Amino acid sequence: MTALCAPAIYLRLSPDTTRLSAGARLLSAGVALACLGVLIVAAVLLPNPDGVGTHTAMGLQPCQFLRQFGIPCPGCGMTTSFSWFARGNIEASLYIQPMGTVLAILVAATFWCASYVALTARPVYRLALRIPPRYYLWYLPSFAILAWAWKIWIRVHRFDGWH
Repeated sequence: MTALCAPAIYLRLSPDTTRLSAGARLLSAGVALACLGVLIVAAVLLPNPDGVGTHTAMGLQPCQFLRQFGIPCPGCGMTTSFSWFARGNIEASLYIQPMGTVLAILVAATFWCASYVALTARPVYRLALRIPPRYYLWYLPSFAILAWAWKIWIRVHRFDGWH
């Protein structure tokens, strides 16, 4: 006979119920608003159908790396990817710049976690402690390099953009 146990995420790390200070809640509210601002700006921007250059609608200069070397920089397509993500077109977001999709998901998750902390004064560190370091020390940087290689490949072979 096996005993039923709760998943580790539901178990308390300590018997006390930790409550955060007003300053920590205010900081969390600021983080949530910053993340929401990023997502709102991404939703308002019209994604460039060429796969790069959406950021120029905010008054920023075109990518000098792309202009100088003819290949996209590691950040090329991020704003376009965020814009597609915020509009709900995950497929276009992934195609244009896969790392942009991952970062947009992280920004959205951070918004919800920071909002939770600001509203409840309960920390979410238990969730963060459950993430093995290999994810952010090895997997995420490796994925970023592969995403950049993908962006270079679709740009060089003229498959860049989403129409």
